[in-house]
Amino acid sequence: MLQLRGIGKSYGGRRVLDDVSFDVRPGRLTGFVGGNGAGKTTTMRIVLGVLAGDAGTVTLDGAEVTATDRRRFGYMPEERGLYPKMKVHEHITYLARLHGFSKTDASTRARALLEQLGLGERLNDNVETLSLGNQQRAQIAAALVHDPQVLILDEPFSGLDPLAVDVVAEVLQERAAAGAAVLFSSHQLDVVERLCDDLVIIAGGTIRAAGARDALRAQHSTRRFELVSAGDAGWLRSEPGVEVLDFDGGYAVFDADSDETAQRVLRRAVANGDVASFAPQHPSLAQIFKEVIQ
Repeated sequence: MLQLRGIGKSYGGRRVLDDVSFDVRPGRLTGFVGGNGAGKTTTMRIVLGVLAGDAGTVTLDGAEVTATDRRRFGYMPEERGLYPKMKVHEHITYLARLHGFSKTDASTRARALLEQLGLGERLNDNVETLSLGNQQRAQIAAALVHDPQVLILDEPFSGLDPLAVDVVAEVLQERAAAGAAVLFSSHQLDVVERLCDDLVIIAGGTIRAAGARDALRAQHSTRRFELVSAGDAGWLRSEPGVEVLDFDGGYAVFDADSDETAQRVLRRAVANGDVASFAPQHPSLAQIFKEVIQ
């Protein structure tokens, strides 16, 4: 497990990270979200040893991360860093060779990974001839080709169309299922919410929320419910302790002032007619994000 504890960083007199602490667990996808300038990239660079923190520690399985450990890390920067004049397959093979694989193994691994990422027909094309989305896929291949134990991706879904997002997401989920600890940042909150097991929300250089996605959703839930019934649910408007937010015949979304009120509404709905469903509504990641950063 990758652990950050008390990470601090200042530039001049400006504090950009303040007591940043969170875990990236093996076998799980951890989404790292925050606005521009929130501290995501700085945090990732400190984990990778590209920047030195002013305070705090980064540990892997309980021991401070070393240069040897970082050779087992995979990193995809937000800025593309591939050689534009190299052929795609040649480039990824070259990077695998740098990690100690034989020429044959490196070539085989590079080809398999590029085909998995949907670049099988572009193996012999120069990187500079690829579309921005395909360059993004090649950049992801560069981060993955050596089977890293820890994978750190800065905006991996930027510039990808929905089909490409699904392809990349499947590859990342496969790597996590194989035991890798995966940390990725993204401004696409719907993608983060769909993919991640854990969430870390940062704003102004401080961690505002961190934990399992479902636990955070439950923690920030209100007493908001959705009722779907065969009968007219207009009676909800006069129900004590209820605020109706959305209504259409037998469909209603409402806030209840207590759990007892919600149970009373359910009993009345059952008594009035056929209830198709009655369930709490959990907040989206976008709603949680807005709540914790305000």
